[in-house]
Amino acid sequence: MLTTLNKLCLNQKGIVKKINCDEKITRRLYDLGLLENTKIFPIFSSPFGDPIAYEFRGNIIAIRNDDASNILIEI
Repeated sequence: MLTTLNKLCLNQKGIVKKINCDEKITRRLYDLGLLENTKIFPIFSSPFGDPIAYEFRGNIIAIRNDDASNILIEI
């Protein structure tokens, strides 16, 4: 089932299928190792729900919901 990254529940795993973010953000995510077929899951949500911390390939980064909504994943 395909969905966007921002719709994952905490600790629910997904696999990145496509990143449709702004060119600068996409490049930064690639540099951090977030590529297609990477396993990713949300581990922590800020008090207001934006941004959310995600773990992948041993990294933990916070991604804003606007950007996470442009990352297509498979559950």
